[in-house]
Amino acid sequence: MGTVSTTFIGGSRFYQSPDDHSITVPGVTSVLNMFPKGFLGPWNAKLAAELAADMTTEGDLQRMVKRDREGAVTYVKDAAKRYTKQAAEKGSEAHDLFERMIRGEELGPVSTLMEPYVKHFDEFLSAVQPELVSAEDVAWSDTHGYAGSYDAELLVKVDPETGKLDQQGEAIRLMSDWKTGKNTYPDVALQLSAYAYADRVISPDGSTRPMPTFDGGLVVHVTSEKWAAKPARVNEELHGVFLSALAFFHTVRQWEGEGWGRSRISGMKDDVIGKPIAKNAPKRRVTGTERRAK
Repeated sequence: MGTVSTTFIGGSRFYQSPDDHSITVPGVTSVLNMFPKGFLGPWNAKLAAELAADMTTEGDLQRMVKRDREGAVTYVKDAAKRYTKQAAEKGSEAHDLFERMIRGEELGPVSTLMEPYVKHFDEFLSAVQPELVSAEDVAWSDTHGYAGSYDAELLVKVDPETGKLDQQGEAIRLMSDWKTGKNTYPDVALQLSAYAYADRVISPDGSTRPMPTFDGGLVVHVTSEKWAAKPARVNEELHGVFLSALAFFHTVRQWEGEGWGRSRISGMKDDVIGKPIAKNAPKRRVTGTERRAK
């Protein structure tokens, strides 16, 4: 049994089968990207507008435009892209630290940026006292053809009557995810349900075991200002919603085609419009220079 590796095809993450690397399945988060995100357009525009306003106040934008107008336009336009990249890098660093902490490792010095995240995650560990079963393993669905790396499988003790934390109570099994953005969003329940209803767990060493049954999900939201551990629903109904998104994901790939490296496989959309059967004639004579340029 080999280990699981990933590749990107057409901007989406795919997991390669540890048994046969020619078999790839889409990642859970790439599938969830199929859901509409209508807020992104206004948010992108807001960040660009705020950057332009700030640069105008200081006079930087005018100087940049005089030097390189196209470069200035690109710089302002990509404000949201830079913000997203920085947030992703921060989230990756925090996730790495959280994994080490929940495994009981000593961290040593951390960056000033990460200090509040480490403090808040340590507070979560002290308050909830979760027992780690596994972390950063791959949930693999042979039945439906998808995979994803989950943050943690935890056992948390609660009072069976109230469901509240109780270290003398019964342990429940929770599929868990760390979030470091400004907010948590409902689609995390789809993400956790996809993991929990996969067929098996594949560890980094290549060993595999059946996916256990989960009692629910847990979202641990950690920012530089605060932390919160929030229960998330995990059930077959939500898994069904995810599977609908998975089917649409494959439909879109069939329509769009897909790229791998420098090659591209044509999609259905590439030949649905034919050449004109009639069109207006040119309004002027084409010069010899124009003909030779074609």
